[in-house]
Amino acid sequence: MIRVRVIQALGSTPRDAGAEMFVGPASVEGTIGGGQLEYMAIDRARAMLSSGEAEARMDIPLGPEIGQCCGGRVVLHLDREGPTPEDHPDVLVFGAGHVGRALAQAMQPLPVNVTLIDSRPEELAQAAPGIETRLTPLPEAEIRAARPGSAVVILTHDHALDFLLAAEALSRDDLSYVGMIGSATKRAQFSRFARERGLDPAPLVCPIGAGFTHDKRPAVIAAFTAAELIARLTAASSLKKYPCNN
Repeated sequence: MIRVRVIQALGSTPRDAGAEMFVGPASVEGTIGGGQLEYMAIDRARAMLSSGEAEARMDIPLGPEIGQCCGGRVVLHLDREGPTPEDHPDVLVFGAGHVGRALAQAMQPLPVNVTLIDSRPEELAQAAPGIETRLTPLPEAEIRAARPGSAVVILTHDHALDFLLAAEALSRDDLSYVGMIGSATKRAQFSRFARERGLDPAPLVCPIGAGFTHDKRPAVIAAFTAAELIARLTAASSLKKYPCNN
């Protein structure tokens, strides 16, 4: 397999330095930005696979000559390396009801590790294929054990449990995102609950995915929440951005 790595990105470019993709004879993992830049790199990588060449370098201006209009310049390094596991942030989705399952599915293709958590096996069984699930009678323990920088999204079937989990999450100061499904009224009720326990409710995002639409269909709520969440995680963990899409 050939690793294609952006080692220099000048001006407006699809990906920043450090972006990688891995090219096999009939497969591609990852992306360096798409468009002609990526097609050229894939062709060069497969030529290396055929010839046995160990490494190469490409210096590509992103202009009309290759059908791209970013206007920047990208330097690529190609070598024979396989992909390594990526350390993506964890997203813990509490509640495997309609919205929880939809959110886990919406997050699945994004650069995060999403886990759907519930105490009800029949709800977890309805999760989309490939979604990691966790059956537990003590969901609050999952918050205590979460890695720093994790995101917690609370959408259970029980308001009392929602409040318990939100309070547990807010007792930590190292989570990237704490969100809870609900209304302005529910947030006000939780704020009183939190202050009675000496917690600051300000970091809580509730309602989640708000400000975009009043549509309450699970897939729509999930789409806007996923956008809100990945924006927060990107800012918090410096995930690679896409200033130019092709």
